[in-house]
Amino acid sequence: MAQMIPAQRSPLRNVADLRGYAIHATDGLIGTVDDLYFDDETWTIRYFVVDTGGWLSGRKVLVSPLAIGHPDWLRQQLPAALTKSQLEHAPSIDTMKPVSRQQETAYLEHFVYPSYWGGMGLAGMTGYPMGPSAASPLAAETTPHETHKDTASSECHLRSCRAVVGYGVHATDGALGHVADFLVDEDTWAIRYVIVETGHWWAGHQVLVTPAWLTAVNWDARSVSAYVTLQALKDAPPYDAAKQLDRLQEQSIYEHHGRPDYWTTEAHGRLTHHR
Repeated sequence: MAQMIPAQRSPLRNVADLRGYAIHATDGLIGTVDDLYFDDETWTIRYFVVDTGGWLSGRKVLVSPLAIGHPDWLRQQLPAALTKSQLEHAPSIDTMKPVSRQQETAYLEHFVYPSYWGGMGLAGMTGYPMGPSAASPLAAETTPHETHKDTASSECHLRSCRAVVGYGVHATDGALGHVADFLVDEDTWAIRYVIVETGHWWAGHQVLVTPAWLTAVNWDARSVSAYVTLQALKDAPPYDAAKQLDRLQEQSIYEHHGRPDYWTTEAHGRLTHHR
């Protein structure tokens, strides 16, 4: 029987490469991407932190992926289906402090967006963020790891991608390295892989770990643990940061580790969800 070739998808994007991208409202430039916030329950990007520059007195604002249309990757631009006035009058959120669910609720109500928490999918009751670029719902994805609480308020679930870079990463049998970047799915804005810069045991290499393989995250200690061995990662198909990671390469990674892939899991969930 012929091997089934997995469906292709849009390329995965490095979070670091998205910093500096211009976000345009329907009536002009909002500013440039300074950071991205993900929620620590599904590891999905929830907001772009945008430096507005001079037009809003240097204030940083949050823009939801729900507003983002099809990116112009060549021009490094992200169109947003909102106006500058909407952002100017949105509830003020201090991006230098943890963002509470209460603040998020006020923000989402201002823009008439659905909440993403409380459902089974990456975007609440569905998987795909139901924004201008979303053509169809994606299905449920299971929570990728155990609950990770720290001294911060339990209702604060947003994490800065910039802040998590540098976290130590531990395999089951030793120190693996540190978080170097993330690969995000431009269709769902889900973080598909954590890019790990390996330490002294394999200097000069980067390896990929998925959020689903994480067993513990200690936000206070800036530490991440993954259920994978050092040798398994060393023997895995190599990751080349200079090349786009295609679906066949992804499949070979999951097959090597003997783990279920996310596209099959999500497709099955979609069928189950819509029964």
